[in-house]
Amino acid sequence: MNYLLYGEENYQLEKELDKIIKKHGLDSINIVRYDYTIDSLSKIIEDAETVSFFTDSKGIIVDNAILFNRGKGTEEEVNRILPYLKSPNPSTILVFLNHNASVDSTKKITKAIKEFGVLKELSTSNLLSEVEELFEGYKIEKVSLRLFQERVGEDLSILKEEAEKLKLYKYEEKTITKEDILSLTTVTIDTDIFKFIDSIIQKEKGKALTMYQEMIKDGEEPIKMIALLASKFRLMYQAMELTRLGLSQQDIASTLGVHIYPVKLAIQTGLKYKTSILLSYMKKLAELDIQIKTGKIEPVLALELLLLEV
Repeated sequence: MNYLLYGEENYQLEKELDKIIKKHGLDSINIVRYDYTIDSLSKIIEDAETVSFFTDSKGIIVDNAILFNRGKGTEEEVNRILPYLKSPNPSTILVFLNHNASVDSTKKITKAIKEFGVLKELSTSNLLSEVEELFEGYKIEKVSLRLFQERVGEDLSILKEEAEKLKLYKYEEKTITKEDILSLTTVTIDTDIFKFIDSIIQKEKGKALTMYQEMIKDGEEPIKMIALLASKFRLMYQAMELTRLGLSQQDIASTLGVHIYPVKLAIQTGLKYKTSILLSYMKKLAELDIQIKTGKIEPVLALELLLLEV
């Protein structure tokens, strides 16, 4: 049986993979994991074609299966894998994991997976229901679920960690309140910082100053905030340029060496603004950094003055 799972959220891919493993009764000793970007496709297919002598079935998992993306995979690779996809080894469970929002549905190999196997997209479009699942067995109101997701962000692996923290704390009562969320969860700085950037660029002076003061109260240091702002403006600029070159969000994350979640936020925010605006704020923040380091201005005052200019 052949599977192709694709989507940008690794947590969802691994969750679906676990379901497949359990469905086919595979255990760790019968599973081999490859990486398409490292291991040769011939080696992977040869393993898939080999009959398992010790168990009824075996599992082969292929990470980073980008050969299903547009412009990826050579003609030789397509010709090597296509016959196997059409007539797979019945004792092999072959699962391709593609960490992208989409695959090329026009490719012969993608069509073969769809016709002779299972093609499944794992999307974060219904994030709230995913978050609700994390609190199974606990009572939590919808409004509290939204608050939890807004504070923690959209990275399901981080959401899971924060949910486990809350569940452990309220293990006896099995009821999680708004107050529990506010006191125990950690606000994802990436989410807040991009909202902060939005308020700056959109010249919402009051909102920007309020958010800045809240961050200072939460212990954020002005110098670190300036550096963080500069890094996020730079990430937006880089992400937008790489998007124009046709790279997927996962490819951009790999190229820049960052997690996909901040890349997703950077693109969502960056799409609203011209490149020239992003570059102008990068320049302003660089100038502020120089003024602070040369003792010409106090750190707290420096960022306040920038916000007052918006």
